[in-house]
Amino acid sequence: MSPLLKYLSVLFVSMVPLIELRGAVPIGTGMGLPWHWTLIIAIIGNCLPIPIILLFVKAVLKWMRGCKINFFNKVSNWLFEKADKNRPKIDKYGAWGLFVFVAIPLPGTGAWTGALVASIFDMNKWKATLSIFGGVIGAGVIMTIVSQFGAQIVNFFAQLF
Repeated sequence: MSPLLKYLSVLFVSMVPLIELRGAVPIGTGMGLPWHWTLIIAIIGNCLPIPIILLFVKAVLKWMRGCKINFFNKVSNWLFEKADKNRPKIDKYGAWGLFVFVAIPLPGTGAWTGALVASIFDMNKWKATLSIFGGVIGAGVIMTIVSQFGAQIVNFFAQLF
């Protein structure tokens, strides 16, 4: 596979919800791409959907709430009920909490979910964007270190056999 296709793979994987940068960085490492370019491309790809989500997801969720399709109603109502239940935590920690939430490299804690949370809670768009961007960088650094360390372990054992 050409280097361009490898970088495009990293870019597009980092844009996929739930996989995001957390999956793109190990993929880039596994394809033998330099860690710094993998990290930069994954950060860019992971951050591209954030403004769109922040601007439009709440309107989509409100439309889903009034939609005649039962599944959409259930999903939207579940999200708003969960938001109401967790409102005190969000109000308490605000932008810093959003940063930490996005920076923790676990499934379901990425930029997409962070932007969804920020939108539902009507957080300031600029503060939310900066918090999410910072969290993506933090998660990217963590995943790069883990991926590089993991690659070294694999190479070590491969040389033994």
